[in-house]
Amino acid sequence: MQALFEHEQRPEIDVCQSLSLNEKELGETDQDFAKQLLDGVVEHRDEICEAMQAHAPGWTLDRMDPVSRCVLYVGTYEMMFAKEAPPAVIINEAIEIAKEFGTDESGKFVNGVLNGMIKK
Repeated sequence: MQALFEHEQRPEIDVCQSLSLNEKELGETDQDFAKQLLDGVVEHRDEICEAMQAHAPGWTLDRMDPVSRCVLYVGTYEMMFAKEAPPAVIINEAIEIAKEFGTDESGKFVNGVLNGMIKK
């Protein structure tokens, strides 16, 4: 999420370069997982954005707060493509990250969008 956020704020920095700058804080297993998630989000970005838009009526991607948007990129990728964890686990983790780094409403917003995806 942090690499995606940094890339959105500073588009001149390649998203993979951003991840490598933040890797020092991660252990080897977490580095591999973070790279897998980032690669997946980049590869499936169009499909992810479509799903996010479909489950956030009235909200364009540009209108979403940047942290919530980046959390949703990762959560949507995990639910649609990775499928390594149950949706409830993905949603709970996304909510916690959104609460920690986003606005007061980020957790609720992320919860609403991701829950809408699993109900469909």
